[in-house]
Amino acid sequence: MNKNLLPLTLGGLGIGITEFVMMGLLPDISKDLAVTIPQAGHLISAYALGVVIGAPLLIMIAGKYPPKMILIALMIMFTVFNAFSAFAPTFDTLFIARLLSGLPHGAFFGVGSVVASRIAEKGKAAQAVSLMFMGLTIANIIGVPLGTFIGHNFSWRISFAVVVFVGIVTLLSLKLWLPALEATKNRDLKAELSFFKKREAWIIIFMISIGTGGLFTWYSYIAPLMTDVAGFSPNAVTYILMLAGIGMLCGNYIGGILADKFSPAKASAALLLTMVITLTIVHFVSASQPLALIMTFVTGAVSFALAAPIQMLMIQSAKGSEMLAASASQASFNIGNALGAFFGGLPLVYGFDYTSPAYVGAAMALIGAFFAFWLIKSNQGVTEEVKVPVTSFH
Repeated sequence: MNKNLLPLTLGGLGIGITEFVMMGLLPDISKDLAVTIPQAGHLISAYALGVVIGAPLLIMIAGKYPPKMILIALMIMFTVFNAFSAFAPTFDTLFIARLLSGLPHGAFFGVGSVVASRIAEKGKAAQAVSLMFMGLTIANIIGVPLGTFIGHNFSWRISFAVVVFVGIVTLLSLKLWLPALEATKNRDLKAELSFFKKREAWIIIFMISIGTGGLFTWYSYIAPLMTDVAGFSPNAVTYILMLAGIGMLCGNYIGGILADKFSPAKASAALLLTMVITLTIVHFVSASQPLALIMTFVTGAVSFALAAPIQMLMIQSAKGSEMLAASASQASFNIGNALGAFFGGLPLVYGFDYTSPAYVGAAMALIGAFFAFWLIKSNQGVTEEVKVPVTSFH
């Protein structure tokens, strides 16, 4: 791996742990704070809401500064707010802490993805971005299962202390290894915001916001799905999350290759349709332990294969507004997080079992695929000939 990309991977690791460990900790937090599992699921939505608010806002405030300075400041915020989560005494204060923890998420990936695309080898921009997102997948292989194990056997608060430690390590690596790229000169915020006047921008936003919600209808409730439906013990959830993480790691790598070889739009459309199929299968086979494990790997792979294509799709469609657009894609992804957790939880509120969120997810992924095909057909999105612009650093 390019050493210059390692700080971004580490940042993705910390962010991935704090975002996804909540799925495995829902039963523990609901018991400790005396709330139901669907109510505890609101903590997932709180984090996602923080991302949605923070991604464009922080980029607009900090975009004139050098990328390295921005990333260090964002990681300081991330570390402090996760420490707040570890000590939150009540559900309400934890909700606020999760909201604040989400603020730097989208901006970090927005700035980081543009940095990664700039320092990448020619023709391998999406693969470089996928290396940054590899931190998220490693989080799901090691960090999230470890955090879940700690939460089940000791305290969910210690899980957030682990996140704080990763944040500190990331800060050191950013200081030591990230290249000192130039800040934007003569920045025109009004011109950057004009990106949101383009029709393709909103097609992509809707595609990500709704389509990726399919992942979160499944992943938000994976712990009770595996214990109540598949019949695994609570301690087995740790290893199941590791399996999902391995799938995500494989899918993330494949997604970067697909986006570079074909186009981000075509890769996104194909992967969203594949997600429809996998989530439908999840609904029918989760009562079988072997099949539930197979689909955990496959669904994780398909879902995270989308990460690099959708990020590159946003970057390539936003010449002159790359950081803002890339952060907007992360905000959209976390709208999907919030929508997936919310809509996936609705059938549970009305008494359906834990396989029902997969049906909701399949429907959301299908709608996302519709927007992806609309983007391709409109011929106004990114084509295979468009190169990754880097004007934000000149």
